[in-house]
Amino acid sequence: MGRQGYSAEFRRKVLDLLVAGRSVASVAHDLDVSDQTIYNWRRQDRIDRGETPGLSSAEKGELATANRRIRELETELAVSRRAVELLKEETSPKVVTRRSK
Repeated sequence: MGRQGYSAEFRRKVLDLLVAGRSVASVAHDLDVSDQTIYNWRRQDRIDRGETPGLSSAEKGELATANRRIRELETELAVSRRAVELLKEETSPKVVTRRSK
């Protein structure tokens, strides 16, 4: 989901300033935030409110969690497969002789 450098409260205040009529350029200049960042926040806010199609913030979070779990499971599977390969390698059996009495 990207860098988490700004708090949710800060983002909400920036969006409130836009709703109040301020331009993206003026808010960006005053708060030292890039224009593109503010446009991204506004687009995501519209998606979260259902005004624009796309993945909501909650869905993005779930997807990131699922992808992280998939990577963990793929790593686990690769380790298991490698262990099976190592165990299948041919080794010569120990020669055991029994003494007869």
